[in-house]
Amino acid sequence: MEVAIVKYNAGNIYSVVHAMKRLGVTPTVTDDPEMLLRADKILFPGQGEAKSTMAYLRERHLDELIRQLKQPVLGICIGQQLMCRHSEEGDVDCLGIFDVDVLKFRPSRHEDKVPHMGWNTLSHTEGDLFKGFGTDEFVYFVHSYYVPLSSVTCATTDYIVPFSAALHQGNFYATQFHPEKSGSVGERILQNFLDL
Repeated sequence: MEVAIVKYNAGNIYSVVHAMKRLGVTPTVTDDPEMLLRADKILFPGQGEAKSTMAYLRERHLDELIRQLKQPVLGICIGQQLMCRHSEEGDVDCLGIFDVDVLKFRPSRHEDKVPHMGWNTLSHTEGDLFKGFGTDEFVYFVHSYYVPLSSVTCATTDYIVPFSAALHQGNFYATQFHPEKSGSVGERILQNFLDL
């Protein structure tokens, strides 16, 4: 199985490479259109800032390419946010794969810290990504922006507001949390993705 990781100016890609290797897959990190089109599965991970990251993708026409992909694609963290319509971070139009906007957390109580950082539970999980899941599985988050609940939400987390911990539409999947940093739960999600 050929697994490709989209190479762009986002951090934290190599923890995803190591997570894949633990599952017996050596992915290729590339921005080469032919390699991305040929891969069986695509990962679109990273940490970063929406506006500069979208500028990088547009410069290299990777925005158009990602929208055209037909194989299973998994966005992680900023990857999920960039797959949405628009982000308040830098007031930028994104890829528009998911018809929902990305909003900034607005704390209403002193104890609400932003960024949302650390372990939190998943609820209302549905679909192939969460096969074999029970209730209240813990995963690891680091983010200051979130995707509201919508018709494409396939897992929910509650922090300040209930938000989309994961999204799914057609061949596109995405998680706000980091499966590569979420221990055995995250490993199961990545394996489920590879099994699609």
